[in-house]
Amino acid sequence: MIDYYTPTAEFYDLVGGQHWAHSDPALASALTGIDTGHGPVLDLGAGTGRATEVIARALPDAHILAVEPSPAMRTALTSRVVRSEDLRPRVTVIAATAQEVDLPERLSAAVICGVAGYLDREERGELWGRLLRRLPAGAPIIVELMALRTPQPVAPMRIARQRLGEQEYEAWLTGEPCGADRMRWSATWRVLRNGELVREVDVSHEWYTFGIEDLAAETGLTAKQLTPELGVLIR
Repeated sequence: MIDYYTPTAEFYDLVGGQHWAHSDPALASALTGIDTGHGPVLDLGAGTGRATEVIARALPDAHILAVEPSPAMRTALTSRVVRSEDLRPRVTVIAATAQEVDLPERLSAAVICGVAGYLDREERGELWGRLLRRLPAGAPIIVELMALRTPQPVAPMRIARQRLGEQEYEAWLTGEPCGADRMRWSATWRVLRNGELVREVDVSHEWYTFGIEDLAAETGLTAKQLTPELGVLIR
């Protein structure tokens, strides 16, 4: 089992905001029109709650289980929910990992962001089994994907930059293979003020590589790639 990667919430929002901006419409479209009367929508790996908000807008009658193991992320997620009159009665925040979360007997859909690549094939198989026992026919499982399907070297690249007040926030990423089906990603998060480095955080994590077709083979479900970062499996 691979430990969950937990950068600070401020940097997660920086990268998540830029990373998900063009994927939000695809996520909303994949959810629109589903029957939410079967049970809540699972937001697994909810982070600071960006996808949670997209789910809530796309499905205004849905109840949402927002599962997030990181205390820092969960604090930001809870704050987002508390500030919203719409989210407060509909979003339940749960502190758990994908392996340990206690799921209800029925779900209407599942959104899995920043999670699947931390699970090996056996752990993913267990997760798919738990979801399929709870989802009705036609219900989507929407999964965040990595751009790479197979391990390969990735040169350092800046993936996000944002100015907040008098400071600039940057995120850099580089990668290298660390197995037949795994990548080791190293991220550097920097805060600069007037060109001077204020703070720097270096983290690394391992991620299993796969494409949406691989997940279709694992689950036996119909698959469609929505964006380079997002795919859907249909129950």
